Amino acid sequence: MVDRRPRHFKNRRRIIGGVWLIPVVAVLPNGAYAAAKIIAVRMWPARDYTRVTLEHDGPLKYQQFVVREGLPRLVVEIEGLELDSSLRELVSKVQPNDPYIALVRVGQNRPGFVRIVFELKQDVAPQVFQLQPVGEYRNRLVFDLYPATPEDPLLTLLRQIEESEERNRLAASNDPLMALLNRPSVPAESPPPSPSPIPSPVPGPTPAPAAPPVPTPAPIAKPSVQDGIKIRRLVTVAIDPGHGGEDPGAVGPSGLREKDVVLSISKKLLDRINSTPNMRAMLTREGDYFVPLVERVRKARAVKADLFLSVHADAFTTPAARGSSVFALSERGATSTAARWLAQKENAADLIGGVNMNIKDRDVARALLDMSTTAQISDSLKFGRAVLERIANINKLHKAHVEQAGFAVLKAPDIPSILVETAFISNPEEESKLRDTGFQEQMADQIYAGIRHYFSRNPPLAGE
Repeated sequence: MVDRRPRHFKNRRRIIGGVWLIPVVAVLPNGAYAAAKIIAVRMWPARDYTRVTLEHDGPLKYQQFVVREGLPRLVVEIEGLELDSSLRELVSKVQPNDPYIALVRVGQNRPGFVRIVFELKQDVAPQVFQLQPVGEYRNRLVFDLYPATPEDPLLTLLRQIEESEERNRLAASNDPLMALLNRPSVPAESPPPSPSPIPSPVPGPTPAPAAPPVPTPAPIAKPSVQDGIKIRRLVTVAIDPGHGGEDPGAVGPSGLREKDVVLSISKKLLDRINSTPNMRAMLTREGDYFVPLVERVRKARAVKADLFLSVHADAFTTPAARGSSVFALSERGATSTAARWLAQKENAADLIGGVNMNIKDRDVARALLDMSTTAQISDSLKFGRAVLERIANINKLHKAHVEQAGFAVLKAPDIPSILVETAFISNPEEESKLRDTGFQEQMADQIYAGIRHYFSRNPPLAGE
C-alpha cells in the first residue's frame, strides 16, 4: 500500500519522558483522510489572554479571520471535522467573567467543514496554531485571544499590589488579635461615663482600689526588610508560580495538581512582601492559565525585578523521594543527575503548555534564553542559600545545598533567580502537607524570611 500522507506526517516521532509517541493518521482506501474526532474541548479565561483548545485525533486544516465591524468576532473555519456533541460543549465553556469571549457559536457549514464564531467583548490579536501530540495530549488546535492593546507591565504590578493590600486588610479585619493590636491607643472620643451603681444595703468589706487601666498596645510595626541595613530604594520581587492551564505540572497520588498548590503559595508570599515597607512583588501568573517560559522572564525584566523566584512542587518516579530543594542556573552542566532530569522536565513545560512557535519574536526569545552571566549565577547562589536555610525550619531538605542546572526560566541575565521545589508532591505524606493551608502559610513565611535575609546582606544600590 502506498503511503499517501503528506511528507511532514511521515516518519514523525517524538520522545517525551522516555516514551516514543507516533502520530497515527487514518487514510481511507481512496487516499482521502478520515474525519478527525474531537477528544476534548477546554477553555482557560484569564486577564492576560484566553486560550481555547480543541484536542483531536487526526489532521485538520483551518483558516481564521477577524471581523471588526460592529461587534468584533473571530471566525474559524475547520476542514476535516464533523460537528458532534464534544464540539458543541464549547458553547457551554464560556464563563461570564471571561474578559474576551462573550459567547461562542458552532455550526456545520457543509460535510467535513465546521465554523466556529467567537463573539468578543473587545478587540483581540488572535494567535491560532496547532500542537503535535506530547505526553498525555493528542493533536491540539489552539486559539489564543490576546488583547489588541496589552496591559502595561507596570500597571499590572500596581494592580497586583492594590489587590494584595486589600487581601491583607481583609485578613487583618477578620483576625481579632490583629484588630486589637491595630486599635488606636487613644480613642478619638471618650465614651460617656457609666451610671453609678445603686449602693447595696448589705454592708461588706471595703473594696480594694481599682487597678490602673492597662493601655492598649500600639500597633506592632512589621519587620523591616533591611534588618538594620538601610535600603535606598524600593525593591521588586518577581514570583513565578510554575505551570498552569494546559500544563498541570506534577500530580500527586490523591490528585493534587502542582499548578494549583504553587499558585496558592505564591499568592501568600506576594501578600507578605507587599505588606513590607520598601518591598513590592508581582506574579507572572495570576490564575489557572499557561505562560511560556520566556514570557515569565520577560515580565520580570519589564518591571525591573531585583529578584526572580519560581515556585514548584517536585515529583519523582517513586513515592519515596521527599524533601525541599532550591536550584540556581548553571552554565556548565547540572550538579547532579537528578538536577539535570528536573531541568529537562521543567524546560519541557512549553511543549506541554503549548507555545506558538510561529511568533515573530522567537529569535529574540532564543537570544534572551541564551544569555547568562557569572555575576547573576553568583548572586543567585547567595539568594538560594538564604531561602534553603529557612525552608529547613519546616521541612526536610532533599539536598543540603543549592543545586544547579540549565533551567530556562532562570536565564534572566540581570536578575538573581532561583527555583524552589517546595516538597515532593509524588510523596503521599508531602502531598498531604502541600494540600494543608497551614503548611502553605509556613512555606510562604520561610521563603519570605529568606528574601529578607538576602536583601539584608546584599542591599541594592540606589539607581540600579
